[in-house]
Amino acid sequence: MKLSKFGFFLFAIVTHSVWGQFSAPESELTKATTEEGYLFPVEPGNNNLLAGTMGELRSNHFHSGIDVRTNGRIGLPVLSSQKGYVSRINISAGGYGNALYVTHPNGQTTVYGHLDRFSEKIADFTRKEQYRKKTFSLNLYPSPGQFPVGRGDTIAFSGNSGSSAGPHLHFDIRDRNNDALNPLVFNFSEVIDKTPPIVQKVALRTVDINSRINDQFGRFEFYVVNDGDNYKLPYPILASGNIAVEFLGYDRLDNSRAKCGINHIEMAANGNIIFRQIIDKVNFGETRNILTLMDYPTLQESGERFNKLFIDDGNDLPYYDRSLGRGIISVKDANVPLRIMLRDTYGNQSQINLTLQPSNVTEKVNILSAPKQPLSYQIMENILEVDVQKNMGDTLEVFSGKTASRLTPTYGNDRANVYLIDLRKTLPDSVKINGQTLVTHFKDFVPSGLSYKYYSDPVDITFPKGSLYDSVFLTVNHKLDDREIFSIGDSRYPMDRNITITLKPTLSYSEKFSVYKLSGRYYQYMGGSWANGRVSFTAREFGDFILLEDTNAPTITKISVNSAAARFRIKDDLSGISYFEANINGEWLLMNYDPKISTIWAERLDGSKPLQGDFKLKVVDNAGNENIYQQKIP
Repeated sequence: MKLSKFGFFLFAIVTHSVWGQFSAPESELTKATTEEGYLFPVEPGNNNLLAGTMGELRSNHFHSGIDVRTNGRIGLPVLSSQKGYVSRINISAGGYGNALYVTHPNGQTTVYGHLDRFSEKIADFTRKEQYRKKTFSLNLYPSPGQFPVGRGDTIAFSGNSGSSAGPHLHFDIRDRNNDALNPLVFNFSEVIDKTPPIVQKVALRTVDINSRINDQFGRFEFYVVNDGDNYKLPYPILASGNIAVEFLGYDRLDNSRAKCGINHIEMAANGNIIFRQIIDKVNFGETRNILTLMDYPTLQESGERFNKLFIDDGNDLPYYDRSLGRGIISVKDANVPLRIMLRDTYGNQSQINLTLQPSNVTEKVNILSAPKQPLSYQIMENILEVDVQKNMGDTLEVFSGKTASRLTPTYGNDRANVYLIDLRKTLPDSVKINGQTLVTHFKDFVPSGLSYKYYSDPVDITFPKGSLYDSVFLTVNHKLDDREIFSIGDSRYPMDRNITITLKPTLSYSEKFSVYKLSGRYYQYMGGSWANGRVSFTAREFGDFILLEDTNAPTITKISVNSAAARFRIKDDLSGISYFEANINGEWLLMNYDPKISTIWAERLDGSKPLQGDFKLKVVDNAGNENIYQQKIP
């Protein structure tokens, strides 16, 4: 990915001539409420602050509801938002943790997640089912007449279970198709918002090899500054050819520090709307496709969630007015003024204004700085950009199989030269200049939309149909140093579905070794099954993979064990916890689990019955190592 360039800019006054066109089509979701409407699920009638809104951009999914803050408190009554019946009960260590689903007469369902505990009748039923099935994790679908509820009935108490980062209530409203609707359109007076969306940066990117931004190829970021509700880049950006735009920003509700999502976005070029994105519902089957809406390489490198203002290849999300085109801007002979219009659910609006000024493509780029390395490269879309320090010379040799060619710089100056190579035409094995060689490790072109198999000496890879969002120029590198590393693909390519990878190690391993993905300083357990000296596993991310043996059993640390409670901290140093089980006097004992704090605790079927007798706890990691704790409880 092209290294970002930063600019600092001032604000200018804008007009509102385009706002008349900026209106979302009427949605059926606002018609679906009952006469009473929905009740706010926590402390209704009191002002409430949200920590998240529907449709905001998370790292690998769209947020499907609102996160209701509980001010750090656990145990607030959670009320059924409308009459109906409990249609689903879910308990898991991750996700929503303890969650309830209530289906209503209008066919919609409300969801309450990260609960601390359920109301008494639901809790008793759930605990009995956990004991009957001998499992902590549970997914139940009660009959419509089993747990009827009225509007305002207490069904649970707020908590911090599952993947919650702090005490709060996750609240969804879903339609008959299980699509998540925007709860804020249901007119909850408890949430106040008069604050417009906030913008931090704008990014411009070239779309093809002939496009330029400020005379260069790549992706470039610019800071904006604001005055009131509007933002601007105060002087034109030089551009040529086809250009795409992204922005980094968020919505903020009144008196809240949370960075929430912006549901309505439009972009106009020369006064004409060319892009519209409206997120008013989230389909759970497509939520991972958020990776095509955001700039994924930037997310991987910096963690910043830039929203693309164009429809990229592989993006099938339904949030766009596709009759407007893809949102690509063509800069030719005249200035192109751009207005990016942002609106939150409450109608608060802000704008970004910038101008693209046409500039002829030139081979002399004065602002080009010298690269840090004598010879380096990066990939953007279908283009390989090779950056060379000027003192290395002007002729780049490109090797592809047995074919060699020579290239002169695409552009440069007295400090650096830049060479652009269309990978659809040439897939280089390596490039060389002034005796220095850079190996690219390109091995194959993998098309999207098709099933595909790649075979080589170090690895085989199976790509099922639909696993890739876009075609991939596959890199593979097998390194033998103090350990064996299999580098497969570029982690900046997102995937929708798992691929199957078979490693063919040259070193000797027992079948106790498992595959791990290198994630910074950490190892992510991938598992794998052995056959004929090869190990196969599935992955949904490219990266570096190694083989390690986990010989250490999990640790069990007693927190408290007595007739009233049995509580432990469990951890594993490599492969991770696979499962745990406990019994008292030989009878299965429920152990609740919160992996955020690595803690498990006992819960008897009959809460009035003390824990007495022979207690045994077994904890097993993913490599099969186990640890056992035993104690007689008097």
